[in-house]
Amino acid sequence: MLRPWKLEFEIDKKLDKAVYLQIADTIIADIRSGRLKPGDTLPGSRNLATMLKINRNTVVEAYQVLLNEEWVISKERKGIFVSDQLPVLHENRMERLSNTLANPVPIQGTIINFDDGHPDSKIAPVTELARAYRQIFGIKAKWQMMGYGDEHGDLEFRKMISQMLNHQRGMQIHEQEISITRGSQMGMFLTAQTLLTSGDYVIVEDPGYQPAWQAFEYSGAQLLPVSVDEDGINIETIEELLSQYKNIKAIYITPHRQYPTMVTLSLLRRLKLIELANQHNITIIEDDYDNEFHFGYRPILPISSFPELNNYVYVGTLSKVVAPALRIGYLATKNQDLLQKIGNLRKIIDVHGDVIMEQAVLQLIKEGAVKKHIRKATAHYKHKRDFVYSLLNKYMKDVAHFTLPEGGLAFWIVPKTILDWDKVVSLLLEKNIKIIHPKQYSRNTVNGFRLSYGSVSEEQLEHSIQIIAEVFQQLS
Repeated sequence: MLRPWKLEFEIDKKLDKAVYLQIADTIIADIRSGRLKPGDTLPGSRNLATMLKINRNTVVEAYQVLLNEEWVISKERKGIFVSDQLPVLHENRMERLSNTLANPVPIQGTIINFDDGHPDSKIAPVTELARAYRQIFGIKAKWQMMGYGDEHGDLEFRKMISQMLNHQRGMQIHEQEISITRGSQMGMFLTAQTLLTSGDYVIVEDPGYQPAWQAFEYSGAQLLPVSVDEDGINIETIEELLSQYKNIKAIYITPHRQYPTMVTLSLLRRLKLIELANQHNITIIEDDYDNEFHFGYRPILPISSFPELNNYVYVGTLSKVVAPALRIGYLATKNQDLLQKIGNLRKIIDVHGDVIMEQAVLQLIKEGAVKKHIRKATAHYKHKRDFVYSLLNKYMKDVAHFTLPEGGLAFWIVPKTILDWDKVVSLLLEKNIKIIHPKQYSRNTVNGFRLSYGSVSEEQLEHSIQIIAEVFQQLS
C-alpha cells in the first residue's frame, strides 16, 4: 500500500540539534501544517532510515520523542500512526497564555501538580514489564517462587544490583551485603530502626528530605539540621556539632543532587566528611535517589564508593527507572551486624520481598530493556530540562535565581525577594497550579521551591511558569 505522505527532510549539520530531534520536529511541523492528518501512517523505522540513509536507531529515537510528546501512537504489530487526539497546537497555546493573571484559563480544568520530581509514567516500559511477567509465569519451575523466600530479597536479583553498583557507581559491594526493599523510604525506615535509638542524634541537611527525618525521629533519635550552600552541606557546622554532642550516630546526606536544592557536594567536602565520620565512628546514610538521570559526562560517584569510608548505608531505588508504581528499592552496607538486624526486622513487618517482581525486573535488566529505557528516558528528560530552562530564562530571570541542573527531574527556584509562601501557594492553587510549600523542606524559613518537570507536559510547563513568574512579581 502506497503512503501519500513522504518526509521532506535534509540533515542540517550547522544546527546545534541532534538529528533525531531534527526528524521529530520536521514530522511535528507536517502534523501542524495538516500534511499529516490524524490516523495517517508513518513509515517503519527501517524504511525511513533507508530513505534518509541514516542509522535506524536515530529514527527510533525520533519516533520515541513523538510518542513521548503524544504526537503519534504505536499500535502493536501495525505501526506508528498520527494521534487522533493531538496536543493543542502552538498557536492556540500562545493565545491562551496571553490571558491576564486575573483570569487564567486552567488547562483541561485539572490541577497542574509540581511534585517532588516524579518520572513520567507515560514512558515507563510497561509492555516489556508485562512480557517479563508472562514469561516468568510460563516457566516450568514457577511453583518455586510461590513460597517464602529470603528476607533480603532474591539472591540473583541482589547479585545483579551489586554488579550495577560496582560497575556503574564504583562501589565494592557483594550481593550478601544488599537488602531489597519496597522503595527507598522502607530502606530508610529499616536503617533508622536498627541503627538508632532514643538519645541518639542524626545530622541532616537543611533544607532536606523530611520523610527521612520522620523515620529517624520515629526511632527516638533527635535531628541536628545543618545548612546547605552551593557546595553542599556545611562541613564547619558539622565539626562544631561533633564537638558539642557525644551521641551523634549518623549523618544523612543526598550528596549527588541534594534534595531539594539539586547542588552537588564538592569533592573537598566529601573527603572531609569521610575523615570526620571515621574519626567519630559515625555512619553515613547516603540517599542516592535519582542517580540514573544524568545529562553530563557521568554521574558523580557515591561517597559510599570511597574505600576509605568505614561505616555507611547506601540507599537507592529502581522505582523511578522502571515504573513509579513498582516499589522496589535497596540498601547496601558492609556492616553485617546491622544487615542482620535489618533482616530480622524485615521478617516482622514483611516476611520477604516480591520475588516475582524482582525476577521480572531482573529479566528486563538481563535483556537490556532497562538500559535501553534509561537511555531513551534520559534523552527525553534532557529535552524537557532544556525546554524548562528556556522558559525560566524567558519568564523568570528578572524575579528568581536558578541554575541548569546536570541531572535529576527538577529545578531549584529562589525568588530574588523574600516572599510570603502561604500567599504564593494559595494564589497559585486558585490558578489550578500546585507546588510544594517550602515548609515541607525544613522547619526553618526557606525562600525557594522545587520545580519538577518529569511528569508535567510541555504545555502545562509553559502555562504554569509564566503564571508563577507573574505571582512572584505581584508579591515582590
